[in-house]
Amino acid sequence: MDKSMLVAALINELRLRYDRAVSALSGAREAATGADTKAENKYDTRGLEASYLAAGQAEQADDLSRALHLVEQFDFPDFDLEDPIAIGALVETEQNDELRHYLLAPAGGGIVLESHDGCPVTVLGPASPLASKLIGQVSGSILHDPEIFILEVF
Repeated sequence: MDKSMLVAALINELRLRYDRAVSALSGAREAATGADTKAENKYDTRGLEASYLAAGQAEQADDLSRALHLVEQFDFPDFDLEDPIAIGALVETEQNDELRHYLLAPAGGGIVLESHDGCPVTVLGPASPLASKLIGQVSGSILHDPEIFILEVF
């Protein structure tokens, strides 16, 4: 599995999400300030609701911008067989007789990427409970609750 291709795919996905958030923000700002949202009476809250939406869209765009910057600036190291898992590792595990792959990244948790061989790879951010369990473990370790066997670390 090519970790550099996965990192490039993660950056691309974050960029796409950021671009969509900026586009949505533009529409939300227009809705908040446009003539169509001018209050017609004291109970008309369309403008206020649109401004809340714009604020939320701005926060989401800022979060994605920070995530993109973190991933672009992070040097994803190569790991040897005996190296403990840390942020930047690509981890191959077995859980319930299924192979599962995780990329521990400084941001982008929850995104599912597809590797060149069609295997899904789940991105785990540093705040992820599973990432917390994996960090410090080595190949051959077994985690409990849920039971996960760590096969290889890249």
